[in-house]
Amino acid sequence: MTTAVDQVPSVVLGVCSFTHDSAAALLIDGELVGFVEEERLSQQKHTREYPRQAIGWLLGEAGITPGDVDAVAYNFQPIRYLAETPAALRMALSGTTRSRALPRAAGFAKVAVRTRRRLRLLAQDFPDARVTPVLHHRAHQLAAFTVSGWDEAAVLVVDSLGERQTTTIAHAHQSARPRVRMLEALTDPASLGYVYGAVTEHLGWRRGDEEGTVMALAALGDPARFRHVFTRAVRTTATGFALDPAYFPPRVLTSGYPRTAPRFVAETCSPRDPDEPVQEIHQDLAAALQERTEQIMIHLARRARLVSGSRRLCVGGGVATNCVSIGRIIDAGIFDEVFVPPAPGDAGTAIGAAVAVHTDSGSRRPLSRIARTCYLGPSFPEPELDLTPWPGLKQKPLGTDAAEFLADQLAHGMIVGLFQGRVEAGPRALGNRSILASPLEAGVVERLNATVKFREPFRPFAPMVTAVRAREFFTLGQDAPYMSMASQVTDAARERIPAIVHANGSARLQTVTAPQNPFMHQVLEAFARRTGVPVLINTSLNVKGKPICGTPEMALDCLANSGLDALLLEGRWITK
Repeated sequence: MTTAVDQVPSVVLGVCSFTHDSAAALLIDGELVGFVEEERLSQQKHTREYPRQAIGWLLGEAGITPGDVDAVAYNFQPIRYLAETPAALRMALSGTTRSRALPRAAGFAKVAVRTRRRLRLLAQDFPDARVTPVLHHRAHQLAAFTVSGWDEAAVLVVDSLGERQTTTIAHAHQSARPRVRMLEALTDPASLGYVYGAVTEHLGWRRGDEEGTVMALAALGDPARFRHVFTRAVRTTATGFALDPAYFPPRVLTSGYPRTAPRFVAETCSPRDPDEPVQEIHQDLAAALQERTEQIMIHLARRARLVSGSRRLCVGGGVATNCVSIGRIIDAGIFDEVFVPPAPGDAGTAIGAAVAVHTDSGSRRPLSRIARTCYLGPSFPEPELDLTPWPGLKQKPLGTDAAEFLADQLAHGMIVGLFQGRVEAGPRALGNRSILASPLEAGVVERLNATVKFREPFRPFAPMVTAVRAREFFTLGQDAPYMSMASQVTDAARERIPAIVHANGSARLQTVTAPQNPFMHQVLEAFARRTGVPVLINTSLNVKGKPICGTPEMALDCLANSGLDALLLEGRWITK
């Protein structure tokens, strides 16, 4: 006889797929076996393809087959899209939005049908599993809260679109299992992610990929020039914000519909061609967009504090990657502490969706290996390196003093790629797939941008610092383990390590402890013994347009085809 306990899923696969940033996560008896984004294995940045390699690695890591999977959790619910149809048709009552009413209604209905089809495809790959669609923002909420490790917190999710929701405030608590209670929600077209993506595209960069470039550019501009435009276009309300369709027309889930209106263009500037030089007007537009984003995020954080009563805040969704806004929330002192998970965007919802299904199953097994984890992907501890495809490279093994050796090379001005341990979760390299450099080296930022990363010269580089000495150089006042928060810098930082200070006086820092990343902590301490400064420049092991290197082959390609001086790959020192 089968009991209720026997029917509780013990193997839950969480999937983000078919939209962007495909990823997979695996829970077995509540323990997180692993998580990885497909791009780290497929070499296709922001891929929307089914995460076949990610899933294959997870099943292999656990020693199971597809037939052993009890439940598949998908990060969207198709039925939720259909609720937009009557709301979209009501837009026909306004002259400003009338032309978009029918195509908007049709687009949401089409995506509902498409999402149902995707669920059927998952069921075909896992015929013995129950496939469960999870509300997108709930997946974001659970991913942010469970990774925080806190017992209770407010949860703010801000993204472009999850079914119909764009912004949600919830209260979460952990007892036998994590519980999230939705308090307030905004639905499309009130979308901060939509606005940021639209202006990113208008400024000539790729929407959904290069918003960080616009955030960096904003530090060079004057927001006053276009402040009036964004004050009108993105209006605050008692419970959040609303968009003026005269500037940002309602979204249509079909290509060919501009995201900015003629009035926006008339009051700002013409769209910038990607090959066109960046001008002052583009800097000013980016600055006004960023300023308004920060204002709205602080407004939402204050609302979350009011309605939840919590003194801690978890932030998720794509807009949570806007590290300057997160830093502003922290500086405002609204909460005692703020947490952003390492993968706050859609990829991380693979974890949240799996947690939702595990929780809803009634399982009494507690979650484990989720709280404060970021190194969750594949590792290659003893790779067999055949350098034949890279004839210009040579290697030598290092002994047990690899951290000291690396610190010494960095102190002498080398720019080194680092490939060690498991792949990081999320968009930031956190010391396992990093490019490291000394912030004391003259011209290091220019060299990194021009010859290593091949990206815009105004892009800053993030510092990593031992947590115990962070306050000597940064004013943030809390740990920042996942490089998700911008901090103002101290006078000591301006004087001793100006290379890591952006034009607005900030830096997106990562604090490092020995338990979090033993090897990087050793390197930072060894570098400090040589230079007096426990700070290194840390950027992702990739070049512009490519994903972070998830495999040894990707790392060797990066070394061979960039201005890197060397690569430390699992104890092997590889040079050109």
